[in-house]
Amino acid sequence: MTTDPLSSAGELVAGRFPGATWAILTGSVLGPHRTAGSDLDIVVLQAEGPGYRESLHHRGWPVDLFVHTPDGLAGFLADELARRKPSTHRMLATGVPLLGDPGDLPARCARVLADGPPPLTATERDRLRYALTDTLDDLTHAVDPGERLVIGSALWTGTAQAALAFGGRWISGGKWLLRELREYDPGLAGRWLAARDDPAPLARQVLAAAGGPLFDGYRAIAPGRNRGSDPGDR
Repeated sequence: MTTDPLSSAGELVAGRFPGATWAILTGSVLGPHRTAGSDLDIVVLQAEGPGYRESLHHRGWPVDLFVHTPDGLAGFLADELARRKPSTHRMLATGVPLLGDPGDLPARCARVLADGPPPLTATERDRLRYALTDTLDDLTHAVDPGERLVIGSALWTGTAQAALAFGGRWISGGKWLLRELREYDPGLAGRWLAARDDPAPLARQVLAAAGGPLFDGYRAIAPGRNRGSDPGDR
């Protein structure tokens, strides 16, 4: 492995995407969270062709390529705002150009991150309250040890994501879930980590602060065509 991620990433981009509009290197490899296993996250914009994600190795580096067209990238960014999970925004805001010029896109993405997500609608808030209520109920009545483990894990993760959403913050998954929670409320992040094996009390606290449990009277309108719930989800 070459020690300089920028030179390795630049070489890869020059060889595989010589006609790209622009390309940037981003991710933990550039910052304080870099580890021995950090990969080269490279975002590439091309004028045409299918967008895709590809993983490979180059000069000893694990590489994740995120290849977009202008329309595809715009769609990704809009979808992230709707889901309150700004992964691509974060990559673009913190990246270093390897090829071409992304213009003011990184600055615009940085502003979106700093401004935070739009306020939760009443429908979104009720959906989160219902989901936590339902998962708490499942955990309370589960008797199979394996099922309790799975439900508890889902409740633990869901509690952190709900706390962030109720607090008007971006949500995420994996390591970024903890990072977002620590930035929002370090004390809450500590209590969440400590609740790994018994998440129900913290979930009840998060629910109480957001208006309490919600079950009776909850009604969700099916998106798109009218359809019932998937029985495979139950």
